[in-house]
Amino acid sequence: MSTLKETLAQATKDAMKARDKDRLATLRLINAEIKRVEVDERIELDDARILALLDKMTKQRRDSIAQYEKAGRPELAAVEQAEIDVIKEFLPEQLDEAEIAGIVDKAVQDTGASGMADMGKVMAQVKPQVQGRADMGTVSKLVKARLG
Repeated sequence: MSTLKETLAQATKDAMKARDKDRLATLRLINAEIKRVEVDERIELDDARILALLDKMTKQRRDSIAQYEKAGRPELAAVEQAEIDVIKEFLPEQLDEAEIAGIVDKAVQDTGASGMADMGKVMAQVKPQVQGRADMGTVSKLVKARLG
């Protein structure tokens, strides 16, 4: 069992003991999504794949917040934000824009990228380094700015 899965399992137990219903509901969502992927693909997820899953869940919730705010439903946006806060506890510390730019610059040098046609090569090298630690939309913008 991966260490991240063990951490999530322990956090779920702690939330049950503390009777923290909101936190428990979010942790159960995370565990259910991990289990769904494991069953569908008949594999056991490693920490890297779990981080990618948590990153995806965070992105989905950000999209939902934008939709709820547009529809004038701040109470639903607040619920989604609370879920993001719980998910973020299990993601590594976020990189700032300067750190991301350094990783992008190194990837551009390493791949010899010279234009937008090489964006896929650069993103393929950058993504594993920033997965779960940066918003991929921000990373993509930085790569485009660097190559464009």
